Amino acid sequence: MVQCPVFKSHLICLLTDDEEPGSPGGKLRGHAETLHRLVRDNPRYAMGVSGGHPLHAAAEAYSQAAHALAAAPTAPSRVASYHGRTPLEGVLPHQASQEWARTLLQPLDTATKTSTDITRLTMNMPRAAVAKLLGLSRNTVTAHLKRTEASLGLNLTDIRCRAALHLALALSSSHPAPEPDYDQPLSTLNDLLRTERAAAWAAAALRPLQDRHRRTLQAWIDANTDAQHAARALGISRNTVRTHLRTVESVLGLDLLTAGTGIHDVVHALHIADIRAV
Repeated sequence: MVQCPVFKSHLICLLTDDEEPGSPGGKLRGHAETLHRLVRDNPRYAMGVSGGHPLHAAAEAYSQAAHALAAAPTAPSRVASYHGRTPLEGVLPHQASQEWARTLLQPLDTATKTSTDITRLTMNMPRAAVAKLLGLSRNTVTAHLKRTEASLGLNLTDIRCRAALHLALALSSSHPAPEPDYDQPLSTLNDLLRTERAAAWAAAALRPLQDRHRRTLQAWIDANTDAQHAARALGISRNTVRTHLRTVESVLGLDLLTAGTGIHDVVHALHIADIRAV
């Protein structure tokens, strides 16, 4: 067990397959039994559990556990497991989405690897957290991001631009890029998000939300994740906005307010709902 290098209140523990029960209600063993007992006996503790991963995919496991942790405080046992969901990149037209991603990311071919790596990290955690993780100053991280912004022509302080870049990076990492089809016009992001499978993905993602929480989530995204601006637009307090967002985290099992790794999913889901009237 180690302390998270970014979020000091988080502890990270790797469990072997034989420590977690093979079925609901099964027997816990080893560290899993100890962790569940600690959470049970300490009301201030909560635990998020990822799916099983090989050791080289520990980063993906951590991301899943962070999403589960967002839902854990309101779970009866304060323990939540990550429920696998198909990522958006998995439902988009393969050839068209890969070509869109390749076109968007092509300017990074001439960028430094350090700038590209830092940009990837900031898609999944705040800039201050990236600086802390890498032992850099926030100004250095910002300087690298400015170079990426200049290369891509994107404003990475805008949540929708970040969501688009996050999707392109996910697509570029998920499958080998196919050969370009020069006979077909290049799809836009909206073209990709108007497909039936994308609409079904968005509907499933947003279905658990109550109307008032969905309105707050939409206002928060429209305000570029500024809770105070969202509160003014809705005529409610900033604390109420954050309370609604905590409820959204719990219901959807997505981290929105700590590392923010779930924000890109809700940005795309709400946008698809808008253009497709889901």
